Amino acid sequence: MRTYLRIAFYLFVITALFPARADSYVDFFRAVNVDNAGKVAELLGKGFDPNTLNEKGQVALYLAMQEDCPKVAEVLLASPALKVDATNAVGETPLMMAAMMGRLDWTKKLIERGAKVQKPGWAPVHYAATGPSTEVLALLLDRGADINARAPDMSTPLMMAVRFGTEDNVKLLVKRGAERRYINERNLTAADMARNLDKTWLEPLLK
Repeated sequence: MRTYLRIAFYLFVITALFPARADSYVDFFRAVNVDNAGKVAELLGKGFDPNTLNEKGQVALYLAMQEDCPKVAEVLLASPALKVDATNAVGETPLMMAAMMGRLDWTKKLIERGAKVQKPGWAPVHYAATGPSTEVLALLLDRGADINARAPDMSTPLMMAVRFGTEDNVKLLVKRGAERRYINERNLTAADMARNLDKTWLEPLLK
C-alpha cells in the first residue's frame, strides 16, 4: 500500500509542478505498450528516466518483456541510464518475466546486459521453473542460479516446476541435483505437491 501511495504522490507532484514531464510520462508508457521504439528513444534522448514506475508500479523493461515489445526492449537495454535489475512494486525484475515466458533470446540479452540471475526471495530460477522452456531454466542454472533457492514461502524451483511447470523442467532439475526432501511452509515436499495435484506420473521422479 505504501508503494502505491508513493507512486500516486509522485504522479501528483509531476502533474502539478511539471506538466511537460507529466505529458512525457503518459507518452512514454503509451509508447512502451505499443512497441513504439522511436518515441521511447526520443523521450530517453530528452532525459526521461527509463527506470520510472508507471501508475501500477511497473518498470518499462518488465512491461516490454511481458507485452512482447522487442523494439522497445532493445532501446531500453541500450540506454546507459537503465537499471536492468530495477524491480516493480512486488519485487520482480525483467529477467524474472523473460524467464517465466520462456524467452531464451531475452534471457540471454538481459544477462549480457548485467541482470543478476540470483536474488533473495523469489528469484528468476523460480519463475523459469514455471515456464515452458527447459533451455531458459538450464541457462540460469549454468550461469549460477541456486537450484535449491528458497522463496519466502520456502518453495524451491523444483516445487514450482511441479505445481506450474512442465515435466521436462522437473526432469531437468532432478537431473541437475535438486533436493527432493525440502519442505515448504505448509510442510509439503515436491512429491506431496505432485500427489495433491494428481500428477502421479511425477512421483517416481521425486522419490
